[in-house]
Amino acid sequence: MMKINLVLILSFLSLTAAAQSESLTSSPYSLYGLGVINQSSIGKVNGMGFTGIAMKSNGYINNLNPASYSVIPQNSFLFDVGGKAEMNTYANKNNSENNSSFNFSNIAIAFPINSKMGMGLTLIPYSQVGYSLIGLETNIEGSTETFESNISGNGGLNEFTGNFGYSLIPRISLGMSASVLFGNIQENEDFSISSASFSLEEETAYSGVQLGFGTQIDVLKNLTIGSTIKLPTTLNGNLKRSTYKTLEYNSITIEDQAEDDAADFKLPMQFGLGFSSRLFNNQLTINGDYKKSFWDNTNQTDHIGTYTDQNIYGIGLEYTNGARNKSYFKRISYRAGFNYDDGYLEINNSKISNYSITGGLGLPISNRNNSTLNISYSYGTKGLVKNILVKENYHLITVNLNLHDFWFVKRLVD
Repeated sequence: MMKINLVLILSFLSLTAAAQSESLTSSPYSLYGLGVINQSSIGKVNGMGFTGIAMKSNGYINNLNPASYSVIPQNSFLFDVGGKAEMNTYANKNNSENNSSFNFSNIAIAFPINSKMGMGLTLIPYSQVGYSLIGLETNIEGSTETFESNISGNGGLNEFTGNFGYSLIPRISLGMSASVLFGNIQENEDFSISSASFSLEEETAYSGVQLGFGTQIDVLKNLTIGSTIKLPTTLNGNLKRSTYKTLEYNSITIEDQAEDDAADFKLPMQFGLGFSSRLFNNQLTINGDYKKSFWDNTNQTDHIGTYTDQNIYGIGLEYTNGARNKSYFKRISYRAGFNYDDGYLEINNSKISNYSITGGLGLPISNRNNSTLNISYSYGTKGLVKNILVKENYHLITVNLNLHDFWFVKRLVD
């Protein structure tokens, strides 16, 4: 199986190099800051209300807490790759609009170092930008005349993370993560005044590193509590600007890839606390998570909004029979969950909150290991119809292929 594992590693590295493509979303709230911050995760947790801070990583990858990597089974190699599709409906006081988008969701590998240590690498979109504003009317300073402009934006940031977990004693695991965030956000603006038209293209590149730590403690035989913390960091920004003018069908380049410093973007400290309980002979798993992001401490504002402290609550369930020798349908895992996010952006004294209801299936693809096709569905609502705000209803489908292989195992041949 070493040949297969090497192919998976090479695939991971090649996708890492190519992942900084244009992230696809159509949410109007991606206009603000770094865009819409990604909530979906890896594998089974998407169907469990995006929870799993205290859940052990036994046979699958759990990137919500680096401490979980300490219990990856010996001689195992885990590989997870996924994609997602999102269908959105936006509504304000006057009309509504439908959109859909498709995107890469994650690629990850994990493996044990020894009986007490494990590590892994993950690549996920951190934020996504994709908006279009048509026919914006602006007054010309010192005049009663106006002009219309069209503005569009796309891109986003990626998060490449190395995770390390260590089992301090049989009941206590510690973990550490280091994330490299990188990506570009492009904004284009076109407008006309009299017989002249102008085009402005701006591309802002961000990069930075964020450290995180985690713990998992087995307080009872079937009850684990977990905690995580991500340290605050600053993403450095670099701006490239190109400006073009067209007059009587003649195009003139005013600026071409002129570089300038962009305002740095601050990411807050994030704290997480969760529990995971396994009941009825480990057939039923119940997760509960709470996360808080201290955006107030960044002292940041957007064009028309302010960043404010964010609270996220989630609960998730999974039922699995767990018997490998029974019929296929008895080996399917069933998942459900709920997630509420009170938002980190406040506009006109209204926070942009979000809630979602999730469900999912874990379809086994092997009878000898934990290889699984994980499918999840989420229905959620973001924002509200008030003043300039827009209410967004969305349907999110994620599909993850989790492959579980074995390294350095001698095969017995009769």
